[in-house]
Amino acid sequence: MIQVIHGKKGSGKTKRILDQANEAIKEHKGDVIFVDDDNRYMYDLRHEVRFVNAGEYGSDSPEMFFGFLCGMLAQNFDISVIFVDAFLKLVKTDVENTEEFFARLDKLSEKHNVQFVLSVNCDDAIAPEFIKKYFI
Repeated sequence: MIQVIHGKKGSGKTKRILDQANEAIKEHKGDVIFVDDDNRYMYDLRHEVRFVNAGEYGSDSPEMFFGFLCGMLAQNFDISVIFVDAFLKLVKTDVENTEEFFARLDKLSEKHNVQFVLSVNCDDAIAPEFIKKYFI
């Protein structure tokens, strides 16, 4: 399953995704991962949440980030949910250029029984149709 926390900059997406990650520890039996582009929110997460600074790995496109996620899943079969903050900042593109990424992520989620929650900086009024089905 994929869920997208959406809204304009400053709408509280990061606080919401941090709260969900901290709550996920109670709900999920597997590992909970939080991916961000820097270390600024590392200490806002409970110690049980595995924090990953994807900015250290040079992932600068949707294709590279998809490979990065696949690598995490290949290394750890116990992952049950992955939270990704500032998704568009990580992949350095606009939301319109991520349709193939979301289609592939949907298949990956089903195949490995992993939930993905992404925060995406996008205005609801101009959001592409392919991403609206993931909005929460």
